Amino acid sequence: MNQRRIFIGLLAGALLGVLCIVGAQLRYSNQLETTYLFAFWFNRVLIGLVIGLASKCFTLPKALIRGAILGAFVSFAFYSSTGFYDLTGFIAGIVYGVIIEFAAYKLAK
Repeated sequence: MNQRRIFIGLLAGALLGVLCIVGAQLRYSNQLETTYLFAFWFNRVLIGLVIGLASKCFTLPKALIRGAILGAFVSFAFYSSTGFYDLTGFIAGIVYGVIIEFAAYKLAK
């Protein structure tokens, strides 16, 4: 288990989660509940953890595809629990999976 990879995944997920909260507040004119925003942020941290726990791929293209799949898988749990409310947030989870995997791939050597 690569502890550096896990740390990078968690840190990237936490930072992207903050970006997600800001984006969600900008997209919706009504006030979103704090518990919803926390769950949104936590979902991104969970994406980072799952990607960090995955073993390193030998090639970057395969790693990025895996990041998209893991991002989609984890984001779908949140997306479906909200009654399929925020498609943009679900798609962002896929993109964030790719970003987190890229960071983990490049920085966890």
